[in-house]
Parts: sequence; C-alpha cells; structure tokens
Amino acid sequence: MHAADQAPFEGGCTCRFVRYRMATRPVFVHCCHCRWCQRESGTAFALNAMIEADRVRLQQGAVELVHTPSLSGKGQKIARCPQCLVAVWSHYAGAGEAVCFVRVGTLDEPGVMPPDIHIFTASKQPWVLLPDGVPAFDGYYQASAVWPAESLARRAAWTAAKTAPR
Repeated sequence: MHAADQAPFEGGCTCRFVRYRMATRPVFVHCCHCRWCQRESGTAFALNAMIEADRVRLQQGAVELVHTPSLSGKGQKIARCPQCLVAVWSHYAGAGEAVCFVRVGTLDEPGVMPPDIHIFTASKQPWVLLPDGVPAFDGYYQASAVWPAESLARRAAWTAAKTAPR
C-alpha cells in the first residue's frame, strides 16, 4: 500500500475556507451514474466515499447544509462551503446524518479512492467506459452481496445506533 493510501485523508473546498479530515478509509466508494447525480454534479457521475460522520472532522471553517430533493422523494442534505459553495459531502435520508457521502474530488489526493462499485449504469453516459473488475449495476444493489465483511460490520453499527432508544 502506498503512503498516500493510509488514513487520515484530508480535503476541502476550492477557496480553502472548509478543510476536513477523514480518520479512516471509507466504508465503500460509489460511482453513481444516475441522472440526479449527473444534474447535481454537472458532469457524468458523482464519486462519493461513504463514511461514518464521526470519522469526518472539520479542521477549519464551517459547512452550510442545503436541503436538496432526491429521486427517493426523501431528499438529501448537501454540506457546502458557505463562501465558494462547493459541495464537500452529503447526508442521504436512508442513513441520516450518521453517514457522510464525501465528494472524492474534494480530497487533496482523490486518486487514493477509486470507485468500489458503479451504480445506476443504465443511465450512464454512453462515452463513459467502465473498468473491468469493478462491480457495476443498472440500478442500486444489495450491499450484503458486494461489500466486504468489515464494511458490513460498520454499517450494522451505525444502523444499530440510529435505531437505539435515546
């Protein structure tokens, strides 16, 4: 493993007002080719590193949470820099604020987090070529069939915390 592949991973927005650190590798990295992600990112896909929110720490600045509609109808909260408006991560309704979907392109070294999976490839742009050896699904998928055991255990922990009585 190359030194740049080791945690922590740092990133931030374009104007550098927001800086964050990921304490560990993410649970899983999605490359989503759905039309919603294409529209929101202004490009062919979104590349998101799914990680527990308590493993992402703001080092500098603050984010503004912007409520945005989603295909599910449940919406998402996009954490943006209040100055340059770059999206640095999202919280989707399914996992709530317990999980961040960090925009890989905002990492200082985005090359250390290639996609673990390509999803919603039925709507991918025809000129995007998917690599051999990386799982790809026309729509969404069943995590239990694809994720490694460690990632499934991490998901079980945040799911249990979400449903635990307060």
